[in-house]
Amino acid sequence: MREGVRFRLKVYLAILTVVVICGSIGLMITEDLHPFDAVYFVIVTVATVGFGDISPQTVQGKVITLAIILTGVGCFIALAADLIEYYISERERIERLRKMNMLVGVFFSECGTDLLRKFSAVDPNIATIRAALKVSNNWSAEDFSQAKSALAGHTIRLDSRNLDLPALHAFLSANKTLMVTMLENPHLIEHETFTELMQALFHLTEELRVRSRLTDLPDTDYVHLSGDINRVYGLLIREWLDYMRHLKENYPYLFSLAMRTNPFDANASPIVK
Repeated sequence: MREGVRFRLKVYLAILTVVVICGSIGLMITEDLHPFDAVYFVIVTVATVGFGDISPQTVQGKVITLAIILTGVGCFIALAADLIEYYISERERIERLRKMNMLVGVFFSECGTDLLRKFSAVDPNIATIRAALKVSNNWSAEDFSQAKSALAGHTIRLDSRNLDLPALHAFLSANKTLMVTMLENPHLIEHETFTELMQALFHLTEELRVRSRLTDLPDTDYVHLSGDINRVYGLLIREWLDYMRHLKENYPYLFSLAMRTNPFDANASPIVK
């Protein structure tokens, strides 16, 4: 809907621009008006103000004025209506985004941050991004962009053999209700990347649940589970970084705690020092 309104705004604005330019040139030629007076007349006509201080005297000028009224006035009214609609939809979008980020915060508070600790502890390449993810109070938008670039070049190769799969299964099962609730929440449907994370987590939970045992598995099965875990880990890091940026820009007090419990900082502590 928002994209549709933006497209219509561009179309109406383009038409109005053409009407003002062509109408002004036409009136300058047919009515011998000064450029400023011609533009002034077109704009007050399109805006339906019509002071009457300038009026066409020639047949050609009247024809041009009729064309301006028929095309310009309708576009102007439609543009005004779409601007109001866009403003309202933008306010609604901001409110939905605020609610989405509240839900994302609940997720990281309840299980996301702990999951990152579990996965990063067995990440063989964690040293390559640990420094890039030590978010501090001095970070700017550019710092977050650089961290994202560092993540793009990070190779995720977690081996499921190095994880305590029964413990991971127990942890995910304990948070399964939270994941289902997140997936069912209409506010998160628009948050495509977070929804993808929830789906990947739910799938991993089910993969672990349906196995009768989670030890001494065939190598092929460990490889399969590693793929599912790496998918979750990659999505989880990116969502965490976006969430940290949101807290930094909007909620400094929440950002302070999230920064002090950074799962990628080996020296992180909730204790204020």
